[in-house]
Amino acid sequence: MYAWLFRSLPGPLLVQILLALAILAGIVFLLMQYVFPWLSQYSPLNDSTLESMTAPAQGRAEGTPHE
Repeated sequence: MYAWLFRSLPGPLLVQILLALAILAGIVFLLMQYVFPWLSQYSPLNDSTLESMTAPAQGRAEGTPHE
């Protein structure tokens, strides 16, 4: 499939390489800008189970010395 796509690009070898890189960059751009953000709402990776770093630790009052 990739060979067919590469052969169907017009021009000499250098132009074909540049066109293939431009097409690849366009595909990556579309994935990063539209597809992955849309899919992230369905991903469980955004559900955090850790507490905030600014929250005080449970079980001891703030300002008490460590043992």
